[in-house]
Amino acid sequence: MNTESCTVLLVDDHPLFRCGVAQLIAAQPDFEVVGEAASSSEGVSMAASLKPDLVLMDLHMRDSNGLDALKQIKESGLDTHVIMLTVSDAEQDFVRAVRAGAEGYLLKGSEPEEILDKLRQAARGETVFTEPLMSMLVGAMRGGTPAPPTNEECLTTRERQILRLIAAGKSNKHIARELDISDGTVKVHVKNLLRKLNLQSRLEAAVWALTNS
Repeated sequence: MNTESCTVLLVDDHPLFRCGVAQLIAAQPDFEVVGEAASSSEGVSMAASLKPDLVLMDLHMRDSNGLDALKQIKESGLDTHVIMLTVSDAEQDFVRAVRAGAEGYLLKGSEPEEILDKLRQAARGETVFTEPLMSMLVGAMRGGTPAPPTNEECLTTRERQILRLIAAGKSNKHIARELDISDGTVKVHVKNLLRKLNLQSRLEAAVWALTNS
């Protein structure tokens, strides 16, 4: 994604909040709000047509579920990062969103500057989340089932290299550049290492790597 003109789609059923976030983002020279949706179904449709770099989505909406929309966007194969922006700091909501493929999880109570900073990180291909939530994910992974392997023996040398770079917050593009391989090859390796470790997302992989190092 290009941080000089990162396109953003907002999906939230609260008009006043959505308008405020849109104004906040649109005031930044490195962002462009390309659409606003008031429901998850509308968000999925607009994501398919607009192909934004980032989708900033509420988790719980009156007539729809942001988690379902997240899954649909991920299954569609769109090259977009979905960041959940919600009031819920419940462990179940956070873990379910991460395991469904969310590249970020931010709380609506965060300071505007923090949200903008996290969005800029996401635009660089990094996974972002409100810091206190990390301990929740670590705890859930330690107590979750089925348990992932306790070591990296099931991974190839290249997959272990990529896992360490994911844990360092590197995007696929940065990993490809550092290892002198294509973005497509990185994606294949990431998919394989997630399968072998029984994990669902890059964030889970990063946490696993940090807690098993």
